[in-house]
Amino acid sequence: MLILASASPSRRQLLANAGLDFTVELSGVDEDEVKLSLVAERAGPQDVAETLAELKAQRVSKRHPSAMVIGSDSTLACNGRLFDKPPTLAAARQQLLDLRGQTHELCSSVVVARGGARLWHHNERARLTMRPFTESFLDAYLARAGDGITASVGAYHLEGVGAHLFSRIDGDYFTILGLPLLPLLFFLSGHGIGLETSPEKSP
Repeated sequence: MLILASASPSRRQLLANAGLDFTVELSGVDEDEVKLSLVAERAGPQDVAETLAELKAQRVSKRHPSAMVIGSDSTLACNGRLFDKPPTLAAARQQLLDLRGQTHELCSSVVVARGGARLWHHNERARLTMRPFTESFLDAYLARAGDGITASVGAYHLEGVGAHLFSRIDGDYFTILGLPLLPLLFFLSGHGIGLETSPEKSP
């Protein structure tokens, strides 16, 4: 049994596109409280992502001890500031203005747990440079992108119209979407979870 401990639509879509058979169960971890505590302890962006990913995976795996549970999280840092998912389109607009013309770092972490214990984890970073766009361009982008971008820590969907925001991207595409997919698939295949075990491939 494979469980994704995340509400992220993009992570869910990535696993589905990869042909994995899984269910989704939210962890109930208070991410805002955990982030505040970690930031107070001067934890870096990658440490924040890894800690949250592990907490999510462990919390759900304790409910389903025999299942393999995937937890994942992403953080965005720019000029020493840690950004959160914007709660509204207005907040997303201001966040994108703050990131405009800047290079920011996106840190993603994925953890697999079973029986409440971490079995494996992988961290990746990407660097993204936003164009020095005009506010009229930004308004057009927000009108096209819609409320869905508030589910993204960067307020952009690189797989969609969000690609127009950038002048340069250095890093793994899947990592930017919120899940270092290739190392995860390799790990799962070593534990008998992959295309060869999906219902479509059964005799």
